[in-house]
Amino acid sequence: MSEVDRLLGPLAWGETCGQARLKASAEDFSVTEVLDITFSGTGEHLWLLIEKREQNTEAVARLLAKASGISLRDVGYAGLKDRQAVTRQWFSLYLPRRDDPDLSALWQSDLRLIEQQRHQRKLQRGAHQANRFAIRLTELQAERAQLDNRLHQLAQFGVPNYFGPQRFGYGGQNLSEARDWAGRGALPPARGKRSRLLSSARSYLFNQLLAARVAEGSWQQILPDDCVAFTDSRSHFAASRLAADDPRVAALDIHPTGPLWGEGEPPVTGSVLALEQAIAATEPVLTAWLAAAGLKQERRILRLPIGELTWHYPTADCLQLEFTLPTGCFATVVVRELVSLISSPAGELDSEH
Repeated sequence: MSEVDRLLGPLAWGETCGQARLKASAEDFSVTEVLDITFSGTGEHLWLLIEKREQNTEAVARLLAKASGISLRDVGYAGLKDRQAVTRQWFSLYLPRRDDPDLSALWQSDLRLIEQQRHQRKLQRGAHQANRFAIRLTELQAERAQLDNRLHQLAQFGVPNYFGPQRFGYGGQNLSEARDWAGRGALPPARGKRSRLLSSARSYLFNQLLAARVAEGSWQQILPDDCVAFTDSRSHFAASRLAADDPRVAALDIHPTGPLWGEGEPPVTGSVLALEQAIAATEPVLTAWLAAAGLKQERRILRLPIGELTWHYPTADCLQLEFTLPTGCFATVVVRELVSLISSPAGELDSEH
């Protein structure tokens, strides 16, 4: 079993259609945040839409803080984006009773200002509606007819909503560190590292549950004991409230959910609860650590719908994909159902939040 398969789980749609290379260049992986916000035009926060190439989100936030003369905590962004990619994302700067700062010295070939707006609120994590991806797979070795059939299948039925391998760090390092801290019953003192390791542990446990549902063929099915949620909603409700033939299930609007571990009672019953408890029992140290850290139990959809999926072949050995995913979901799990990667770079691969 490969490292990726260990951290995620089985494929849903059978063997991949062939192989290809992901990210031969930064331009092969493009991400654009989709916002659903009407700007006030006034306020203490300056919002900037920035295109960056081969730079990670936190590094750009530090640059903006220094150039603006503000604290890093006064820089807002909705989510982390790739380093090895071309990404367009919003940042906000808290500037009470201050004019717009001169940031012209920052703009260069790998960092470009696209738009700026004043607004009354800070940009919060997860505030964007979705992420739009444009991905080019090069050195493609696969039959086009097979790829087309698979892509139609993914567009109709979606893919398992695994957390991507980048959530766990290169070679699973984040998860290994999380296990070490959990074994000591302690938390990293640095806030950023603490958040990253807790998230890695939570993501791994979710993936293990989803892997079990994929293996038994129930990841798309809403079972009587399930807890369900809409694609873009953080709230959830009992599957018993749904009609057996609710069209929103087939339309990929409502999905079964799995646990993000923490304190609290799971909102599922029967066989679903038994499976979730069995998964938790395989990792008692991690689950206890997450609860002790004060995290509250949450839910995440098991099925990932792929919005506005289109594709074409610029050359015989290249496949160009464009699609939209909800926040917190990973483009690499879509690619994983298509082709095996010839190689992939270390570090971040796509949007994490």
